[in-house]
Amino acid sequence: MLRTSHVARVRIAVLAFLGILSAASAQADVLGVTGTSFTLTAKADRISTPEGGNFLFWGFSAGPGRAQYPGPTLIVNQGAAVSITVANPTGLDAGQRVSLAFPGQSGVTATCGGTCIQGPLGLEAVQGSTVTYTFTASRPGTFLYNSASRPDLQIEMGLMGALIVRPAAANQAYDTTQSAFDQEYLFLLSEIDSTIHDMVEQQGVAAVDASGKLANPFVNYWFINGRNAPDTMAEAGTALLPTQPYNALPRTHAGDRVLMRVIGGGRDMHPFHHHGNHARIIAVDGFLKQSAPGDALDLSHEVFTIQSLPGQTVDAIFSWTGKDLGWDIYGDPTDPLYAHTCTANAAGLAAAGPGFEKTASKLEYCPDHGIKIPVTQPEQFGLTFGGFWAGAFLGSMALLPPGEGGLNPNAGYTYMWHSHTEKEITNYDVFPGGMMTMLVVEPTSVPIP
Repeated sequence: MLRTSHVARVRIAVLAFLGILSAASAQADVLGVTGTSFTLTAKADRISTPEGGNFLFWGFSAGPGRAQYPGPTLIVNQGAAVSITVANPTGLDAGQRVSLAFPGQSGVTATCGGTCIQGPLGLEAVQGSTVTYTFTASRPGTFLYNSASRPDLQIEMGLMGALIVRPAAANQAYDTTQSAFDQEYLFLLSEIDSTIHDMVEQQGVAAVDASGKLANPFVNYWFINGRNAPDTMAEAGTALLPTQPYNALPRTHAGDRVLMRVIGGGRDMHPFHHHGNHARIIAVDGFLKQSAPGDALDLSHEVFTIQSLPGQTVDAIFSWTGKDLGWDIYGDPTDPLYAHTCTANAAGLAAAGPGFEKTASKLEYCPDHGIKIPVTQPEQFGLTFGGFWAGAFLGSMALLPPGEGGLNPNAGYTYMWHSHTEKEITNYDVFPGGMMTMLVVEPTSVPIP
């Protein structure tokens, strides 16, 4: 591990907030590699943490480049004949055999290229060899792939990733209209005990086995899609994080449907808390929450926190409407700066149902129209601003002191999504960090690519 001083770590975190975060750079879909044939090459490399940590990890690359954490997200279509070759050219500098498990996939066959050993969970490629897995992606959903050779060690070190199977219908997660979405985001949750990574690097795997740490880890870093906050909100693919290409910065509009693909990629449970509105769980481990085939999801249910279990996947639909805030999110309509009208659509034709009005610039819950925000806002010089602060009202940029704001150029409404185990929103005890990001509710007129 390479580590800077405490002061330098804080400085790096502040610079990260000010310099590389941008809501405008967020993606509204899941990044990954598409197709039917993939080669995942196991390699050793290093990951960075926002407060100055730098650790050895084991990961996969989908091409000649560097390994990544987590492994590449594989995106295939339902019904496709899928071939995934795992290559183990170096033994990960520790003589490790490599193989994969694909929970939720049936009829998986494994073929050795070179020299392989039958392990307890499957065929394992020794150094210089490959194993090719084939199966038919028979059902849509969100799935995990991970190490089947030494999962206790190799998942900790980073050998895991997401597999997404898309149905024929566009912008749906499954073959039911109840899974339709406007935006989709992946949240692959994981954690590490950095002392295990340091021990592998400095003393070898045998020392880790002898230490007993794999049975009793002391986790000190928590990740979403391979990054800790605030790096979760940095641009995807930034050159500053060459082995951690995936970010996690969800953006949506009021009334839109957000598909949350949540994966427990590590060994611990994480209560992923999304504030604001409930999310409706529509599937677990790729199985729809329904008692009989069809369009209805009669067993789906709403939650305020998604309990993500190790190895489990959860698909949920989240929608922010602002209903029952108790004040007008678009500002005082009698003030010329915020003038707007609201005519309730009792027929329920608007996206969010009766009582709402949807226009090109807003979706508003009309019973709250014109109700003033129930606090007296302090003078600006009595406030401390966050980088995402753009003003009190959605879509209206307030006047800010020089140097303030800048990460929320559309005056969206932002709030935190995070692990509700609050130790998990730190980086080696430095707050804020860890398993945390922000949701940005953009004005309806702002396109989300």
